Amino acid sequence: MIDLYYWPTPNGHKVTLFLEEAGIPYTLHGINIGKGEQFTPEFLAISPNNKMPAIVDNAPKEGSGSVALFESGAILLYLAEKTGQFLPTDAHGRNEVLQWLFWQVGGLGPMAGQTHHFRNYAPEKIPYAVDRYVNETNRLYGVLNKRLADRAFVAGEAYSIADMAIYPWIVPFEAQGQDLAEFPNVHRWFDAIAARPATTRAYARGPEINPNPPGIRTEEERKILFGQSAKSIESAKN
Repeated sequence: MIDLYYWPTPNGHKVTLFLEEAGIPYTLHGINIGKGEQFTPEFLAISPNNKMPAIVDNAPKEGSGSVALFESGAILLYLAEKTGQFLPTDAHGRNEVLQWLFWQVGGLGPMAGQTHHFRNYAPEKIPYAVDRYVNETNRLYGVLNKRLADRAFVAGEAYSIADMAIYPWIVPFEAQGQDLAEFPNVHRWFDAIAARPATTRAYARGPEINPNPPGIRTEEERKILFGQSAKSIESAKN
């Protein structure tokens, strides 16, 4: 049984996508990031970077005990290796998947995240910042579009953890100032993943945890989400 500590954000959806595809039993624990639940001592013991998602695997492949992991990319890799699913075993196929997994973790996620912040959450709209991140996100969509020109999925003909990592960051394309009509290969790939039954099941878990759609953050939520420093984190731990 997997305990999943989760909030319905792109990184949270990555893990439910895998668990639903693989048919792994899991218990969902909501971590309300707008209320600061990511700073509780109990959660920090699992995820010291105070970010979700995180998991505790109570039946690890190695045997007795439990395994705690944070960072969504590391979780996907762990689950793929545990189950033998959605990650090729040959060196070439594995490397194809991993480089695109890391492309999302190091590129698409951070850049799209900054786009969301400066377009939708920043109290002051700074044109340079908005343009910088919208344009870089657009460039990354172009990279993905080119990659998908001659293959069904990011790493080839098989659905993989690379697709699971990337897809949730494309779902809010409109909030990123992007138009999928400009990227026909991405659009085709996006529709194919959206139509998978496991994708439907994974995204249905979100409203169970957060029935209210995202909106303008309160000042208290802004402070919790965007006003942290090393000093404030240390205070939260004590």
